[in-house]
Amino acid sequence: MAGLVIGYLAVQLSLMSLLLCPSSSTAQHTLGRSSMSVEDHARPFLVSTDGSFSCGFLEAGDNAFTFSVWFTADPNRTAVWSANRDAPVNGRGSRVSFSRDGELALADTNGTTVWSSKTTAGTGNRRGLTVSLRDTGNLVVGDPSTGLAVWQSFEWPTDTLLPSQRFTKQTKLVAGYFSLYFDNDNVLRMLYDGPEIASIYWPLPGLTVFENGRTNYNSTRIAILDDAGVFLSSDQTKAEATDLGLGIKRRITIEQDGNLRMYSLNASTGGWAVTWSALKQPCQAHGLCGKNGLCEYLPSLRCSCLPGYEMVDRRDWRRGCKPTFPVGNCSQGSAPPPSPATAPPQFKFIEVAQTDFFGFDLGYTESITFKQCRDQCMNNCQCTAFSYRLDGRGKCYPKGTLFNGFTSANFPGSIYLKVPLDFNASSPRVSAQRAAGLACGANVTVVTVSADVYGMAPGSNGQWTYFFVFAGVLGVLDILFIATGWWFLSSKQSIPSSLQAGYKMVMTSQFRRFTYRELKGATANFKEELGRGGSGAVYRGVLDGGKVVAVKRLAVDVTMQGDEEFWSEMTVLGRINHINLVRIWGFCSERKHKLLVYEYVENQSLDRHLFDTAEGGGGMSTTTLAWKDRYKIALGTARGLAYLHHECLEWVIHCDMKPENILLTRDFDAKIADFGLAKLSKRDGGAGVELTHMRGTSGYMAPEWALNVPINAKVDVYSFGIVLLEIVVGSRVADQRTEAGEPLQLPQITQALRHVVDSGDVMSLVDARLQGQFNPRQAMEMVRISLACMEDRNSRPTMDDIAKSLTAFDDEDEHPAYHS
Repeated sequence: MAGLVIGYLAVQLSLMSLLLCPSSSTAQHTLGRSSMSVEDHARPFLVSTDGSFSCGFLEAGDNAFTFSVWFTADPNRTAVWSANRDAPVNGRGSRVSFSRDGELALADTNGTTVWSSKTTAGTGNRRGLTVSLRDTGNLVVGDPSTGLAVWQSFEWPTDTLLPSQRFTKQTKLVAGYFSLYFDNDNVLRMLYDGPEIASIYWPLPGLTVFENGRTNYNSTRIAILDDAGVFLSSDQTKAEATDLGLGIKRRITIEQDGNLRMYSLNASTGGWAVTWSALKQPCQAHGLCGKNGLCEYLPSLRCSCLPGYEMVDRRDWRRGCKPTFPVGNCSQGSAPPPSPATAPPQFKFIEVAQTDFFGFDLGYTESITFKQCRDQCMNNCQCTAFSYRLDGRGKCYPKGTLFNGFTSANFPGSIYLKVPLDFNASSPRVSAQRAAGLACGANVTVVTVSADVYGMAPGSNGQWTYFFVFAGVLGVLDILFIATGWWFLSSKQSIPSSLQAGYKMVMTSQFRRFTYRELKGATANFKEELGRGGSGAVYRGVLDGGKVVAVKRLAVDVTMQGDEEFWSEMTVLGRINHINLVRIWGFCSERKHKLLVYEYVENQSLDRHLFDTAEGGGGMSTTTLAWKDRYKIALGTARGLAYLHHECLEWVIHCDMKPENILLTRDFDAKIADFGLAKLSKRDGGAGVELTHMRGTSGYMAPEWALNVPINAKVDVYSFGIVLLEIVVGSRVADQRTEAGEPLQLPQITQALRHVVDSGDVMSLVDARLQGQFNPRQAMEMVRISLACMEDRNSRPTMDDIAKSLTAFDDEDEHPAYHS
């Protein structure tokens, strides 16, 4: 039976590829013979018949160009295929040409052929060949007499797969050291192939093929992305876009951080939104921080060195870290080390909590004590550390090479690092380079714990004294590490070149860096103010070419970073893209001037349409917001927050969710504004975000803000609950009063909502201006969700749960009952 199912899948994939791939006889924009100079890069070399794709010269750096294919509607011209991605040509004198012999070739300024289709090699001169760009994005050199392709870009992908482009055992997607390919066991995998070490990291290497939901019994080795946003592979890999459906331009790309993502093109803005990703945690990719390096998400990517280790190259984290002390006691040709019973120990161990290094184990032993595991590593000259997990079986993993390291609050074990006896655990030399981070107000401290006090397994007799000593040491180390972190972050260190190159790659595809003079001119000296909030004022601007944008001038006390830190944080914002988030087009960072350039959302913010005209002033809609639009806005906002919290891989907490930060398009699609600005807030002494600094707007702030407890994503859930209730009632919750004229308190609000839920009488709560024109089932669901959002934070639902609940009622009639 299983064989029939697998065979059926292979047949389905083959049929799908035949149905989706257009016939080679389809009319395309075709050239029989032509050439183009790089100086004419502003115009394309070819455009597909339906105008979806263009090909020509793309800027790849200062005076450097590639010959590439891109989506015409993408204003940033993100390449989906490049002939010479790794060997850009000069911006002067280079030329692409299609000869009468049927060869497509790219020549550099000195006439050297950098790349060619090799369509004449070994066949003599071939006359009558043409080059065309298909509506699928496939660049084809074909023979019109036979209708066959002699060469096609679909068979030579770079880092991107397009719909209808078959991915086979002969093809591979590559980005830096990372690649997607079919392995010899017929499984689709992602590989880190670095200068020293190579390792597979997707699907999860700790699980079997079948535990990962794959099969290796189908040798066809074929995968394809269809037009509806479904990616299928013969090994049973299946991925679906969150915006599943026809009519959307999509691509799958492997990127410089090792993740494989599916993108959808927003036809109105030309921006890309991530609609699926292979890795839910960035540190699952291998090699990001190099040998002896630790990858951590806090919630942005951070690389750091182990205690007592330092960066090999301060410009490139991929080269990892090196010890500042001799490691091990091995020497070639020497005798085995003396028995520990007769020789004093030369090393000790310190604990690095909630940390592990994947792979490179010197062995694996179960059901042993901590002391036995420690002794195994102590007596093995090749062992540099060991991992011990006391989960009922006492698992021991001695490590020879420390690679693919990560630290996570969810990891149940620790690494015990072998260091010399004279190693000073109270002041380890820790190197840390933070990438851009997005967090709400809580200061997150990485605690690296010295555990040289351990002599036997934790929990053994006589060890409790050591634990009390450990607690005292921990308090001292906290102070030392905070001071070390402050020194490092405040020192003038440049961004590592490898990271900067990655940042620039993101910025090239997503951003434009503006000068202050440009934005001052685009806004007519900041003349037309669209709105103002705690983070700064927003102005209407018009860029060269006529594009209307919104320019946010950040307040001086909102961002205090230097240009480099601001640059790195903006790259994180640039990776965040969703249909329900306001798109960021660029930024400016010149000394005290910090500005963000957003897409212009023409229908203003939700508060101007939802509340009474007396509250908002001029420019407000005088028409009552229809129920279908209210529900659409609620669902869109929920989806946007769910993306920020769960899908965008940056774990962004908004911190100031309110109607003013929900912008509306002409069709009343919701777009969340001002996400990510929490990380740009003023720092306390440079050591981290001030714990006592409350963010948000009165009336929408969760109770825990006043309790000085660590902040998490549930503050946004609370704020969304308030906004959701306001969408139902049509007025500010903070403006509601008791009969005595006192403002309603949270317990009174939740009590009233429980009464509505218990009685089923939602009519009395819904905005009277709707005159009964609403869907009672949708309204009741919104009230239930709002009530759940106001519970104790541990009881609140996630935004992902909320989005799913609202989606379940999305296809109902606008108002099947309660007519006026």
